[in-house]
Amino acid sequence: MNVQEFFELSAGKWFSQKTSQHLTLKQSEHGKSDLTIEILPQDNPQIVKLCQQTGIDPSSLWGGAKYTWKGTLSWDTQLQSSGNQQGETIAILVPDTPAAKTGKLFHTNGGNTQLPPARYTLGDDDALTLVTTAENTCAEERVWFESNNVRVRTTIVTQTDGNSIASFYSEIRMGG
Repeated sequence: MNVQEFFELSAGKWFSQKTSQHLTLKQSEHGKSDLTIEILPQDNPQIVKLCQQTGIDPSSLWGGAKYTWKGTLSWDTQLQSSGNQQGETIAILVPDTPAAKTGKLFHTNGGNTQLPPARYTLGDDDALTLVTTAENTCAEERVWFESNNVRVRTTIVTQTDGNSIASFYSEIRMGG
C-alpha cells in the first residue's frame, strides 16, 4: 500500500470511540464522535489555499483530505459531559520523493490556521505514523487498519514540562 491508497481507504464515515489517560493528572477521558474523511482533488479551493500557505505547487500533489468530526467528551472524575467537540481539518501530503513512504503532512485547523507540519512514515506493516513537534509539545500518532471497515489509532502527546496524554481510538466505518 502507498500513502495515497492509505488515505483513499480512510475515506468515508466512521464512528470513533476514544479513551485517553492523562498520565500526570491520573485522569481518564472518554469520548465518541462521528468522523467523516473526504478525499479532495488537487484543484479543490481548500487544497489550493493550503498549498499557497505552504509554498507547494498543487499540481505536484494527488490531492488531500478533509476531516470533519462532531462528538462528546466526558471525564471520569466529573461523570458528566465535558462538552461537544466539533471541527474540521484540511490536510495535504508532500512525499520526500514521488514514490516515498515518508514525507510531510501539512494541515489546518478549520481550514484557516495552519498547524505545525507532521513527519509521516508508512511502514511495511501499512501503519501510518505521524510525528508532530511544536514549541513545547511532541505528538506521535499511529493509524492502521484491522480490516477495510475497522481503523485503530494511538496517540501519545508529551509536553516539555513532563505532562503526557496517551489515547486509543477504535473506528468503525459507517458508510462510504
